[in-house]
Amino acid sequence: MQSDHDGTSSDSDTPDDPTIPKPSRKRLFGPGAYLFAGCLGLLAGVGTFTFGYGKGASYLSNDPKTCVNCHVMQGHMDSWQQSSHHHVAVCNDCHLPHHPIGKWVTKADNGFFHSLAFTTGGFKDPIRIKPRNRRVTQGTCIHCHESVVHSMLPDAAGRDMQSCVHCHADVGHAGR
Repeated sequence: MQSDHDGTSSDSDTPDDPTIPKPSRKRLFGPGAYLFAGCLGLLAGVGTFTFGYGKGASYLSNDPKTCVNCHVMQGHMDSWQQSSHHHVAVCNDCHLPHHPIGKWVTKADNGFFHSLAFTTGGFKDPIRIKPRNRRVTQGTCIHCHESVVHSMLPDAAGRDMQSCVHCHADVGHAGR
C-alpha cells in the first residue's frame, strides 16, 4: 500500500477498488445437493430410529423369541413349542434356506415385507405362509430328511413332489 502525504492510504490499494479483481467464492455444491443431503440424513435418521425401535438387530440372530417381536406371531410361537420339532429346530431352520446366500436374501426379503405389512396392517390374521416361503420350507424339509425321503424325490429336475406339510402339517406348528 502506498501512503499519501497525510498518512492515509491511497484509494487504489483498498479492496473496494473496482480495478482490483475480487477473488470469487465459488459454491462447491448447489442448493439441490444440500437438499438431497438433508433428505438423505433425514431418511438415515428415521431408518436408524425404526431399526432400533423395531429391535432390528434381534432379527440377525437365530433366537425364536425374535419371531414374537410382532404380537401376531405369538400363536405360531406357542404352536411351535408344542410341536415335535421344538427340540430339534428353530424358526430359521425351517423358514430359511440352508445355503448362506439364500438364507440372507430370504431373511432380508421377509424382513422388509413383514415389517411393511405389520406397520401398515396389510396382513391377514392369522397370517399364512406365502408360496415362495412354502417352497423354502419344502426345501428345508428335504434338506434335513433327505435320507428318508430320497425315494419320494422327483426322478427328473423340475418335476414336483408332494408337499411335506400336506401330510405333516402339525410337525412345525402343532394344532395350526
